Amino acid sequence: MISSPAFAGKRYAVLGLARSGQTAVAALVAGGAQVTAWDAKEEPRHAVAELHGDKVVLADPLAIDLIGFAGMVVSPGVPINRHPIADAARAAGVPLICDIELFAQSRDSLPPHKVVGITGTNGKSTTTALTKHLLDVAGIPAIMGGNIGLPILGQEPLPAGGVYVLELSSYQIDLTQRLDCEVAVLLNLTPDHLDRYDGFEGYVASKARLFGMQALGRLALVEMKAEMALDVLRDAPDGQRFTFIESVDLPGDQAEWPSLAGPHNRANAQAAVAAVRELGLDEATIEQGLKSFNGLPHRMERVAESNGVIFINDSKATNPASTAPALAAFPPVEGHKRLHWIVGGLPKGVDLDDCAGGFPNVAAAYTIGDAGPLFAEILAPHMPVVRAEMMSEAIRRAIEAANPGDVVLLSPACASFDQFRDFEARGETFRQIVEVLTGQGDHTHGEEG
Repeated sequence: MISSPAFAGKRYAVLGLARSGQTAVAALVAGGAQVTAWDAKEEPRHAVAELHGDKVVLADPLAIDLIGFAGMVVSPGVPINRHPIADAARAAGVPLICDIELFAQSRDSLPPHKVVGITGTNGKSTTTALTKHLLDVAGIPAIMGGNIGLPILGQEPLPAGGVYVLELSSYQIDLTQRLDCEVAVLLNLTPDHLDRYDGFEGYVASKARLFGMQALGRLALVEMKAEMALDVLRDAPDGQRFTFIESVDLPGDQAEWPSLAGPHNRANAQAAVAAVRELGLDEATIEQGLKSFNGLPHRMERVAESNGVIFINDSKATNPASTAPALAAFPPVEGHKRLHWIVGGLPKGVDLDDCAGGFPNVAAAYTIGDAGPLFAEILAPHMPVVRAEMMSEAIRRAIEAANPGDVVLLSPACASFDQFRDFEARGETFRQIVEVLTGQGDHTHGEEG
């Protein structure tokens, strides 16, 4: 576990006791802090009481005097733009923080190390996993955390020379004050999570804070469009070093990187490669790592091939901007449109404009979920549309229509909550239905962004 003696004797409150909250409580207790914890559900409160006994006070932070607390630790899922805890903490002069800020406060107690922080609307998970993989190939101790994998505080500290690779959502950046990343990465910016911000500009300002926390002399890696159009380096120290991701040269041939297909994954690879070059990796090691990267589930994941038809699970594409690169990755071959696109779910908007550039690649669309009727109307002028409603029907109809060499792609451009618990459950359902209908499965992983 990562903790710090800097917590000793200080008072912290923790609101939200899911994985990151539970881990924050444990790290604070291990550091000698006085902890008050709360969750609306009884089960996680009971778990904290069982683990920590009288070392943790169970009390709703809205019902106690917060004056004098060193931090109000909230889950990134708590909407601080409208939750009363935000006003209560501000009135008491208590900073709103999350587990990433606790990690930042613990860094002085850890063996010498470096941090790569990665954010952006799309591609964070791919780039984070790829960066860690490249470090693994080089034999450099590395772990990843933040918005991916295990909570960072719950992992074992790295030995001297290690690298912490953190995927950072805008929510986590909002709740972090002093995370000075040796390399900070902003992959791209498109409107998202606008229910949490004062318009798109508020979302941009949140992401820009990552560079504002860097010390002068660190490296900022940023999408050119995001900087030129949105000034995302506005908070960076004057004279800070920066590189446009698009300008990064890559070693070898992208065609030899099976899990990094498409222009979106080229950008993800450029960001990861620039980051590890800054950390001292050589070109041969980097090229080896690009070839051996296996990607992550639900991100352009190849789940089966049957009768020459490839089935791709891109369930992580929960908005049109993240689906657009997936469509672009499968252009026609010798004039034959080979892409059968399963799209729909709980929509985050009322259009598919971000995907329009990929429409010429699509042989047919199969609409599902709450967005199905709307998307069918949008897509009908551009391609054949099957109004399937349920995923099983969409897959069955796509299999009937597909020819050898074609691709059946689940890239929903929507959230999953109309029919599924989360995007992982949606992707697993796609995999299972494909395996039943084809009688076979090939679990070779690929990736989106």
